[in-house]
Amino acid sequence: MARWVSGIIYFFISFCLVIGLAANGRAMEAIIPTYHRTTDTTRPVDSYGVKASAIEHNLSAILSYGRTQYSEGQFDQALETWTLATEMAQTAGDRLNYSLALSYLSLAHQALGQWSQADAAITQSMEAFEQFTGASLLTETNPFTEISLFPETNQGPSTRRNQWIIGGQILNTQGSLAFARGNVNEALEAWQQSGSFYQQADETQRYVGSLINQARGLQALGYFSQAHDTLAQAKASLEKEINVTLQVLGFHSLGDVLHAIGEHTTAKQVLTEGLTLAQRHGMISEQSALLISLGQIAETELALDDALDHYRHATSIHGPVASHIQAQLSELGLLVKMANWPEAEPLAAKIQRQVQLLAPSRSTLYSRIRFAHYLSQFPEPKDRQALAVELLAETVQQARQSGDRYAETYATGYLGNIYEQAAQWADANKLTQEALVLAQGLDATDIIYQWQWQLARILKRQGNQADALSAYKAAFESLKSLRYDLVSSTLDRQFSFKEEVEPVYREYVDLLLDPAVDISPATLQQARQVIESLQLAELSNFFQSTCIEGQAIAIDDVDQTDTAVIYPIVLGDPSSEEVNQRLEVIVSLPNQPLTHHTVPVSHKHFEKIVNRLLYSLTRPFPAPEGKDLGQEVYNWLIRPIENELAQTQVKTLVFILDGTLREIPMAALFDGEHYLIEDYQVALTPGLQLLNPQSLRRQSVKVLGAGLTESRHGFTALDNVGLELDTVKSTIPSRILLNQRFTSDTLQEQIKKLPFPIVHLATHGQFSSNADETFILAWDKPIKVGELSDILRTGDLTRLTPIELLIMSACETATGDDRAVLGLAGIAVRAGVRSTLASLWSVDDQSTAWLMSHLYTELANDTISKAEALRRAQLALLRDPDYRAPVYWSPFVLLGNWL
Repeated sequence: MARWVSGIIYFFISFCLVIGLAANGRAMEAIIPTYHRTTDTTRPVDSYGVKASAIEHNLSAILSYGRTQYSEGQFDQALETWTLATEMAQTAGDRLNYSLALSYLSLAHQALGQWSQADAAITQSMEAFEQFTGASLLTETNPFTEISLFPETNQGPSTRRNQWIIGGQILNTQGSLAFARGNVNEALEAWQQSGSFYQQADETQRYVGSLINQARGLQALGYFSQAHDTLAQAKASLEKEINVTLQVLGFHSLGDVLHAIGEHTTAKQVLTEGLTLAQRHGMISEQSALLISLGQIAETELALDDALDHYRHATSIHGPVASHIQAQLSELGLLVKMANWPEAEPLAAKIQRQVQLLAPSRSTLYSRIRFAHYLSQFPEPKDRQALAVELLAETVQQARQSGDRYAETYATGYLGNIYEQAAQWADANKLTQEALVLAQGLDATDIIYQWQWQLARILKRQGNQADALSAYKAAFESLKSLRYDLVSSTLDRQFSFKEEVEPVYREYVDLLLDPAVDISPATLQQARQVIESLQLAELSNFFQSTCIEGQAIAIDDVDQTDTAVIYPIVLGDPSSEEVNQRLEVIVSLPNQPLTHHTVPVSHKHFEKIVNRLLYSLTRPFPAPEGKDLGQEVYNWLIRPIENELAQTQVKTLVFILDGTLREIPMAALFDGEHYLIEDYQVALTPGLQLLNPQSLRRQSVKVLGAGLTESRHGFTALDNVGLELDTVKSTIPSRILLNQRFTSDTLQEQIKKLPFPIVHLATHGQFSSNADETFILAWDKPIKVGELSDILRTGDLTRLTPIELLIMSACETATGDDRAVLGLAGIAVRAGVRSTLASLWSVDDQSTAWLMSHLYTELANDTISKAEALRRAQLALLRDPDYRAPVYWSPFVLLGNWL
């Protein structure tokens, strides 16, 4: 999905997908359909407003006609139609339809970014409905305990049912407005009450729509488990629906939401189920739309060939022209992403001819913008750029004529981007400023940041460093304010995070730490905070939810008289032919201001050294090259501060790592004589804040251990896990769940029942950049990372103290995946666990059992920290002739609280 479409979709999260029936007919209210789910806009659509129209006096037909216009993206026309309906209902004294028409008016105003008008319309709608019924729409009690809640509903069951439906519609719209403006709790309350109304009216499909909306609200608030349960309830209701059309649309909306929150496997199952139904019943447009959604999931998972197959299948279906073009645009966008120009060229020519056939509509505007943006990325851009400029210029005019300010800001901004690519800085600056003003008028932060970022790049290239810094800061602040939207608003954010979000942070820091100027401690602090925000954004993006739990304390406020915090940041444009590429290392020493040192190193050389070091460390027989490589990384990070570390008598080094450095165990860095672990305690933390760090209170330590010794779900047996857990039990009071006793439900029950400060999971596990493929293995199933976090958080309400230490042995991170460590860090952060101990690669289970034996012996000593306990266990293996190779002892890393 293109980002100019995704920038709009979240505003429409709860709009109705109107089937074209009257107010008391069956309609589905759910997530607004994405750009490809559209009716055929090639058929003529008569303008409304002629008083002699045959439907002038049919209020129900007028409302329905407005819904048709709305579903086709003709929001300004729908606004006119519903304004007329509102006036007619008011004149006729039809208070019920008056309140309904006002709620539709609010939807149209929201679609056009007219927030004050949208707010006024929904307020009037609620007031009119409550005056008519004599009851409050939002109530703390169950409105269905008294059948006389609506006094005038005693006229009959049909009238009563209509009122429940209209009340639900009004609340649905109110929730949509609240969510779009960032009031997620208010939105959730409205959607929950809306669902209650639909449930009372026995409106299954609308009830499912409200459940989908509730799930999005819960997910935006970080309540992943409740969101998952709500979606499961929605799916169960959909499976009972006998109206096939509504059922297919429901599965589509549900699948899109599951994709948005990272449940890719379940999303594919739901979308495939909907596709099967659509194929069985010959639903052409729906087949194409579902295939595009399946392709988007494949793109997210980087299965690009599968995505291409889905898009081409959708293109081969001969449905409406608009749907056909959306499938072709999806295919073209992927071909551009893959740089497959031989296939992209003829497809672009086809799309160019077909775009000209589309009748004017909002969908047409965005198709043209999307097509123009793809054209601008072709490698031989002269002709393509000229066509893209022509298309965008025409779209700007059409958007102005139709009053579509969203389309206008996108078309103007992307026109500025083409001039930026052509190095025509004055025109690029002017157009970007115009697009920014339009976006600010819409209060659309997710669009605003894009133009602020674009403006910052242009100003930097114009040599205006001061204004460029201001623009970067503005873009950074806009991204920080997108607390919910970057997580839950779109279906493509995870795939595009590195292209559309991460560069804003890195380019800002790159300018802050310009080697040509003196850097003050205050600027270092600011740069560090920007990268910290990037770390948190990555975690939220990884989990597709805001996931910082617990009472966080700034790392600088922790008692660290013997601790140094080292923060390396990879900077410079990888595509800039090694100009200004470098590693900036910010260092916090005890009782001293921040310092930093710069390591000039190209991205190519940096990646080469890190990857070769990782390969060397994972070999069972270490070669001298491994120490040489470890020494080079040591020279980058530690050598420049050796004297300061000695003078301040530092004992613990805490690293906040960036990029591929996350894959390297810092303990294995080599100074020429010793490994780093021989001289320092080593810990990692995912950011500048810790969850209420405290030392482990040994007198109350108990362990909940769980593991598998037998082969399960295609994974090999772990013969020494039994020995490992027996060692734990013999050292510290423990409760052990082994093999059949280790199920997801049993683990949750035990964590809820007793306060175990240490949880030890000795089982297979995989951590990757895809949360849907990050899991640990239990007897009954793989437990995905989101569910595991929820299980670990189970006892939060009853437990006096959090889990102090989570140990995961036999788990591994995906090799060559620098975001995989987010899975490790994210579990702790999301579940409120203070420390996590895990391995960066799969380790021999006999050596792991031996290391754990030493670890628990040291943990029983209440005079040392967790970091020192791990260090001593690692040194025991390092000094053992059988296990001295780094492959055995170095991959174990402590994340979070090291005290």
